[in-house]
Amino acid sequence: MTALWTIVPVKDTRGSKQRLSACLTSEQRKALALVMLEDVLDAIAAVTGLARCLLVTIDPEATALAGRLGARVLTDGAMEGHTGAVMSAARLLAAEGAEGFLTLPGDIPNVTPAEITQLLAAHRSPPAFTIAPAHDELGSNAVLCSPPGAVPLRFGDNSFFPHLDAARRAGIEPTVLNLPGIALDIDTPEDLARFMALKPQVPTRTFRFLEGLSVPLTAGQDDRA
Repeated sequence: MTALWTIVPVKDTRGSKQRLSACLTSEQRKALALVMLEDVLDAIAAVTGLARCLLVTIDPEATALAGRLGARVLTDGAMEGHTGAVMSAARLLAAEGAEGFLTLPGDIPNVTPAEITQLLAAHRSPPAFTIAPAHDELGSNAVLCSPPGAVPLRFGDNSFFPHLDAARRAGIEPTVLNLPGIALDIDTPEDLARFMALKPQVPTRTFRFLEGLSVPLTAGQDDRA
């Protein structure tokens, strides 16, 4: 199989992770977003069988990080939310003749190269659709799609089962993998507490950053509403 591109949408980190405002300052939330992104990009870079990584962002610090790690940057669609960013990148890759893409969010710092390799191994010959859900089976934390426009994507808090339906409507039986590192995205105080409770044998940058903060990272009230 031709190597798949990786798409990582990155919001403006200056206003990131608002649901963590009860336990982290705005500067801490910005720093957290960037350190999580670095962990994700490190995992991607360690995987053989992937083409280049494409960040969709207008954030200057994320752009600088992409440059240091050899990732390509796309600004088109960066202000159109997660869905708009991914679909803008998918259209670009389709126009350039890419076979397909893997998209990951920048806030899953426990993702490992082994998990990404599992996704690639499970992905079938085109047309194909592979997905790994969030821990609550609501979000779609990893999606592989080939060709790039095979399945219309719409991300959000309740996108996993709609994505399965969309793949089937496109005539593709989706492949589903439950992968613990990919499943844990960090959005709420509960997510932070769950992440810190894992105590990895080899700490990520994100774990070391959070461990060094002088604030208690315990689960608080989830303000999703």
